[in-house]
Amino acid sequence: MTTTGEEHARALTGPWWWARWRSAVLDGSLALVSAVECGAEGIPFAHDAGIPVSVGIVFGLIAGSVLLVRRKWPIAVVLVAIAITPAQMGFLMGIVGLYTLAACELPRRIIAALAGMSLLGTMIVTFVRVRQDMARGDLTLGDWFVPFASITTSLGLTAPPVLLGLYVGARRRLMESLRERADSLERELQLLAERAEERAEWARNEERTRIAREMHDVVAHRVSLMVVHAAALQAVARKDPEKAVKNAALVGDMGRQALTELREMLGVLRAGEDAGRRAAAVPLVAVGVAAAQAASRVVDEAEGPCLSELEELVGQSAAAGMVVALSVEGEARGYAAEVEQTAYRVVQEALTNVHKHAAGAKTYVRLAHRGAEIAMQVENEPPEPGSGSAARLPSGGNGLLGMRERVVALGGVFVSGPTDAGGFRVSAVIPAV
Repeated sequence: MTTTGEEHARALTGPWWWARWRSAVLDGSLALVSAVECGAEGIPFAHDAGIPVSVGIVFGLIAGSVLLVRRKWPIAVVLVAIAITPAQMGFLMGIVGLYTLAACELPRRIIAALAGMSLLGTMIVTFVRVRQDMARGDLTLGDWFVPFASITTSLGLTAPPVLLGLYVGARRRLMESLRERADSLERELQLLAERAEERAEWARNEERTRIAREMHDVVAHRVSLMVVHAAALQAVARKDPEKAVKNAALVGDMGRQALTELREMLGVLRAGEDAGRRAAAVPLVAVGVAAAQAASRVVDEAEGPCLSELEELVGQSAAAGMVVALSVEGEARGYAAEVEQTAYRVVQEALTNVHKHAAGAKTYVRLAHRGAEIAMQVENEPPEPGSGSAARLPSGGNGLLGMRERVVALGGVFVSGPTDAGGFRVSAVIPAV
């Protein structure tokens, strides 16, 4: 697992400018060693400069302790190391300072300039010291050794820390870039997960709404006709046994049709649940799409009604005692399955509402096939006094809302409301494509 930017920011718990306590301890240890080194080198420096030894030691201690601020001011550390190079002090400070300078996010020209100054200063001091040793007779090598020693010493004290610092700095910047990318990717994945959850929730709500609407269409009309026939059966059971038998047969037919359609709906739902369990291992990003597809399958996979069954639907209402007339205008042609199902359900729900709220009222069903659309209208006259049904059908208040949702979803227009004569009219126009 990678450390995110927020966790990295919370990890900055060190004192002052240090990110962590161990960094402060490391810099303090290096500064202590450097101060001791420079203090020890201050003794021969004091003899050569003709100053008191205590002054040379204090000067070395102060100069060496500058390494403590190498992370805060790396340029100052390198300049101090270059400044005390003629006194043959601060070898550790020079090496560590060049490494820190190269590892910092500073312009390359500044790093190159300071590294060049350190290289040149070390080369000059080494050249002078080796030449003085050879002049005193401490070294008996040839004259070639002077430039060789100065060049190799200066390169050995400058090049390795600079190259190592450049490598560590590049690696650190690469890790920071990867960390930022990981943070960005984590935020994007979290956002995608949230959006997928929202889409999945929306798809589930849409699925529940469509299932409820379809169940209402399947059950309400059949059961309403069953209740109407049962009430009629109760009324004529003693007076007209033959008609009672006919009504009982109709009730049985309606019940069987309702059960058949319910089995089809439940079969589709069970199939959708099995598919959902098989897809439990799908990543969260695909949940929304899968749920939306499942919502569409609930209605699409079921064998829905079509306009060719509209005459049979009207005949069932007529058999239940409704005075209903069907008129069809235009030439019938094939439509998309969802268009025919929606048109059928609109007429079905409108007739169901007539059974519930205007029993005994004369009803007119009109269907018009037009060039680019199909129109339907169900209008009933006001019920005659004393012709109310004894069935007492309940009303859930969702019929008109479901019809409107179906029609609007296909880009159509739905209008419903009372007529001037006291009846009720339901009209819908659906695009044919």
